[in-house]
Amino acid sequence: MMELNLTRKDYLQVGVTSPRTMKLLPEKKSKVQQKIAVADQTGVLQCFGLKKGEIVPLFKTLPTHKITRLELGGVLGSQPDKIFVATGSEVKGYTKKGKQFLGFDTNLTESIKTMWVCGSHLFLGGSYIFNHYIDCKDENYYLCSDRINDVSCLPMPRVTEVTPVLACQDRVLRVIEKSNLLYELEVSGPPQTLCVYANDGGEDGEEMLYGTADGKVGLVQLNRTSPSHRWEIPNEKRNGGILCMDNYDITSDGVVDLLIGRDDGIVEVYGYDEADEPVLRFTQTLSESVSSVQGGVVASAGYDEIIACTYAGWIQGLTTEPQHKEAGPGDSVKVSEESNNKITALKQELEEMQQKVLQEREKYHYAAMNTKAISAVPQFNINDRFSLNKDDASYTLSIEVQIAIDNVLLQSDVPIDLLDVDKNSAVVSYSACDSENGNFLLATYRCQANTTRLELKVRSIEGQPLSLHQRTHILDDTR
Repeated sequence: MMELNLTRKDYLQVGVTSPRTMKLLPEKKSKVQQKIAVADQTGVLQCFGLKKGEIVPLFKTLPTHKITRLELGGVLGSQPDKIFVATGSEVKGYTKKGKQFLGFDTNLTESIKTMWVCGSHLFLGGSYIFNHYIDCKDENYYLCSDRINDVSCLPMPRVTEVTPVLACQDRVLRVIEKSNLLYELEVSGPPQTLCVYANDGGEDGEEMLYGTADGKVGLVQLNRTSPSHRWEIPNEKRNGGILCMDNYDITSDGVVDLLIGRDDGIVEVYGYDEADEPVLRFTQTLSESVSSVQGGVVASAGYDEIIACTYAGWIQGLTTEPQHKEAGPGDSVKVSEESNNKITALKQELEEMQQKVLQEREKYHYAAMNTKAISAVPQFNINDRFSLNKDDASYTLSIEVQIAIDNVLLQSDVPIDLLDVDKNSAVVSYSACDSENGNFLLATYRCQANTTRLELKVRSIEGQPLSLHQRTHILDDTR
């Protein structure tokens, strides 16, 4: 196989983002530059492109309520060039030029967590309730027994029956027919995201990819009578959970590749061999969890690229375009006037930012020394997760914020052990505790500079009630 070389580029930072809130707008011609649409938790939707390496804004909406999902839609059989966002219990639609053409208030009791758009069909998932709308009219409804993590649907032009698929926290994919459950398919972990295989559902349009909270990716075939598992990628390195997936031929071999974004900042590219089995082709680690990943052409026409959006809102690219020039002995590399102007502008911008930092630091010191100053606690978003690792009987606690973390104080009123984590570079120190008063652990993690994500691993002491538990669907009588 050809080696895949990708170079990282940073483009822009928006606000804190929810999973799957960034998309690339399709173009009629192939290998031409595409526009990026991204929505954040401040309620701002913006669309921009790139021209000669510079950001070119197309439109930007005013802040409203938190946007939890962004999807593209359009007339069946045509390019999905309309932008749909879910905020609260409302769905809004925008053209690629920023004109709002839809404002649909669903009046749902739950906030919309997940969404899928296909033609005139709108599929919405709250925490436990699934709703299906056709032309904004309520058509079907289903109440799940556990939390809905994602909603998708088999491709309608290829599958005659409307077949919504729900990824639920109880490790089950639920296939819906109108307002009834058609069947359930158990998977190895809690599915967090769904993606139609190869953008067309495979040979029969019935194949669906899923990514789990414990880092596994699988392919299932969801026909009307007998669903089946095709393959599953195990998580042998115990990487983070799957937050987003996309299909794009980044290797330019004529076969669509699988792009994966994990909650520990890892971006992966899987190709397929002759037996259609996934093969890892590329891995890149970012500093934050990857909330959205897309494949397309963005920075330069003719060069494929992976666009990733992180939790803190960084839009970053992994491009196939060469970013450096090599010169032999006695040769010299000529720098273009455009590059010189860009270097000069960056130096000037850096100097201005340094001056602003000094001014703000002086203001802070003055306010800190002022006896009449009022102390205020800053408000910022925290992305935390506490999950069980069944392989080593431990729990993983991940904490992520949009600003740098200095210290994390960990207190427990039950006996637990702190385990080493390879990704954790923080220094831990323990304090004396009074176990008679129920305080069994007091530890402080001191982070390195510019750390925005911290991962801890703890193991409960044997004998504590419900210290280790996991849902199961089948009881093994032999154990």
